[in-house]
Amino acid sequence: MQTGMWWRHLAAGGIAGAVSRTCTAPLDRLKVFLQVQASKQRISDCLQYMLKEGGVRSLWRGNFINVLKIAPESAIKFAAYEQVKRLIRGNDKRQMTIYERFVAGACAGGVSQTAIYPMEVLKTRLALRKTGEYSSILDAASKIYRREGLRSFYRGYIPNMLGIIPYAGIDLAVYETLKKKYLSHHETEQPSFWLLLACGSASSTLGQVCSYPLALVRTRLQAQAVTIGPNPDGSVAVEPNMTNVFKRIIQTEGPVGLYRGITPNFIKVLPAVSISYVVYEYTSRALGVNMT
Repeated sequence: MQTGMWWRHLAAGGIAGAVSRTCTAPLDRLKVFLQVQASKQRISDCLQYMLKEGGVRSLWRGNFINVLKIAPESAIKFAAYEQVKRLIRGNDKRQMTIYERFVAGACAGGVSQTAIYPMEVLKTRLALRKTGEYSSILDAASKIYRREGLRSFYRGYIPNMLGIIPYAGIDLAVYETLKKKYLSHHETEQPSFWLLLACGSASSTLGQVCSYPLALVRTRLQAQAVTIGPNPDGSVAVEPNMTNVFKRIIQTEGPVGLYRGITPNFIKVLPAVSISYVVYEYTSRALGVNMT
């Protein structure tokens, strides 16, 4: 069981991500809808609009690309986390500090996001699409490419990276630190489902609070379709960037605008993170690996 550890971590992470996102897809789509609104909207109004526009099935709109995205993203993140920890620790069997775990988690988040970022843009566009706008993922990708060019698939990349580094670092570091604290007092006992749920929820909530404004700016940039070339009136279209989106939100919506959509996001945190970490733990055990 000591051979092939890398693919076991990849498989466990991929399964955990796919199950988690499918279970919480309606909350994720609701969050994206609220994030792109220029004025404050009630959660119930957005939910009614989505149901009226596309029915119950529309609540899972964009989930297929989300699963295609989250499986390699989670797999790469968990696998990179284990590899970076090995590099930091070397042959030493000591317990890692929370700061070392933060560095490992931040590196893992950066690597995984860079690898799958074009799928992140596609996920946002598909979640916001109207019924019949795109016939498939490939149709969406080709239309976005024709209208906006290749650069559009990396729109929002900088705020995404600035946000994912502290989020992934805090999330993974706090989760493992809390779990290790428990294990240090209960050496022969495996952590229970409820303990894993509590550790995962606490770590993800801390990460979300710190990184949410950057995630909102990223979503606004991803959702903003900019046609490359002159406008109909002859003026040149100005492509939005992180700085002017931040300024516009502060000027028009105030600081509270940077946290628009965080309520369904927090509602989603408990089930999404607990499912992800618990599935990862149990899948890892079944495959013969554990987070070290």
